[in-house]
This record gives sequence, C-alpha cells and structure tokens, in this order.
Amino acid sequence: MPLYREHESAQLSDPVFVAAFDGWVDAGSAGTMAAQQLAGDGQVVATFDADEIFDYRARRPTLEILSGTLINLEWPELKLRSSRVAERDLLILTGPEPDYRWHQMAADMVTLAKKLGASSWVSLGAIPVAVPHTRPVPVLGTASAPGLLPPEIAQGPDGRLRVPSAALSVFELAVSQAGIPAAGLFAQVPHYVSGVYPNAAIELLKNLGRYLGIELPLGELPSRALETRSLLDAATAADERTKAYIERLEAMADEARLPVGDELIADIERFLREREPGRGGEGGNGGNLIN
Repeated sequence: MPLYREHESAQLSDPVFVAAFDGWVDAGSAGTMAAQQLAGDGQVVATFDADEIFDYRARRPTLEILSGTLINLEWPELKLRSSRVAERDLLILTGPEPDYRWHQMAADMVTLAKKLGASSWVSLGAIPVAVPHTRPVPVLGTASAPGLLPPEIAQGPDGRLRVPSAALSVFELAVSQAGIPAAGLFAQVPHYVSGVYPNAAIELLKNLGRYLGIELPLGELPSRALETRSLLDAATAADERTKAYIERLEAMADEARLPVGDELIADIERFLREREPGRGGEGGNGGNLIN
C-alpha cells in the first residue's frame, strides 16, 4: 500500500518535481523556505500518512491551550502541492523530514513522479560551512548526468564523499535510477548562524530559476534577508574575536579558497572555544551569532 493519498487531480504539463525537508541538510531552513515560497497556497496534490512516517516523540504535535482548556493540536504534515510560475508547472514537496519508511517512500516518489509526468527532480537543501555572511551565498549542485546543471551552478565538491544521507538524497537517487533526470541545489550557510537564513533561500531560488530558465518570485525574502544581514553585522562588530574570524573567512572567500581538513576543524574549534564564558567572548550560545 502506498504511504500517500492523492487529492484533486492537477492539469500539469511536464512538471518539475521540487523537494525540500526540514531537519538534515536544511541549514538556516533555506531549502524549506525556498520551497514554501514556491508552493504558496497551491493546490494539494497528495498528502502522506503522518502516523507511518513520523516519530511523534521527535516531532511532537503542537498543543494549543486556552485558559487551561486543550483546544487544538497541530500535527506535522508532508504535502505535495502544484504551482505554476511563468508557464512552468511545478510540484513542490515540503515538510518535516520523514523518520520512517524511507524505502517505501522512495518507491512512492518514483510512482508519483511518473504518474504526474514529472520531467525532472530537483532537491533543495543547505549545509553549514565556514563561509562569511558578508559574501554571496555559494551553491553546489548534484546531477544525475553531465550537463544537466546550468553553467552558473558548480557541481561538486570534487572527489568521493561518504556522508550520512538525508531522506532528500535517498529520494533523489531513487528517482534518477528510475530514469528521471535529477539534480540537487545546496546552499552553503555560514556555520555560525543559528535560526533562519533567508539569504540562502534567495540564492537557491535564483539558481533554481536558472535551472528552469525562468525568474522565480522571491516574495518577502529580500526584506527578511536585509534584516538578517543587519543583525549579523551588529553581532560581528560587537566582538573583536568574532570580527577577526569573519575577516579571515572573507579573505579565503575572496581568494576562492575554503578551509579544508584539519585546518577547518581547528579553526572552528578555536572560534567556539574563544566564545565560551570566561574566555573573553560573549559565550553561552555555542558560537552562534543570531537565534
């Protein structure tokens, strides 16, 4: 039995399947913010059985209490919506990352993508990296075949990596192995940022627009990005050690060089250590500048 339930049928023409889940590989909520901007109040095409895919002890429903009376529960939901932007049909899947049944869900993604005539799949995500907030957000891409990504999007990193997988990548691989072209766009979010980072969501949408060959609407994300930048600038200016650390990241970004290996680990550990209480930094927030 499939884990999803189909709703109203949508009239779609070669839609692109776009997916983003909160949790793993969603630093700064960049992927899910971008997906929500695309989905808007689009028509619900399918929903997934939350009881089968979520661990409610890890993703507890939100309970609303009014004057001591329990009045409402808000449950985690995973929905597939349709949207149309500049003559392009999109299918946007977003919500919490599933906890269970990844094998079954991967098969369901393939079934849905084929049934709805998806022409390709695009994953949206973000990872924390030692990059400065004062420079453009870098975006790396994955692709199931050479030439699938536009020239502006770097595919990589080079070489072989073995990392804990996200459900997003499990589904992307399953779809690509079923013969549907698949790509992933992953923004690099400054590792010292805590909370949402709309700057990265904007960059994901710009790069997705290049992939689709259209300009995607950004909504209120630019104004939120300006607010975030102001908060980060103020936090940086308030602490000399943090300011010096950001300047070092800026120098490496300007040289188009990211710290690697032991250098990266030592650098991050030094930054966090110096911000611990009693060491001259503001401390107490795990090295994060904003919440």
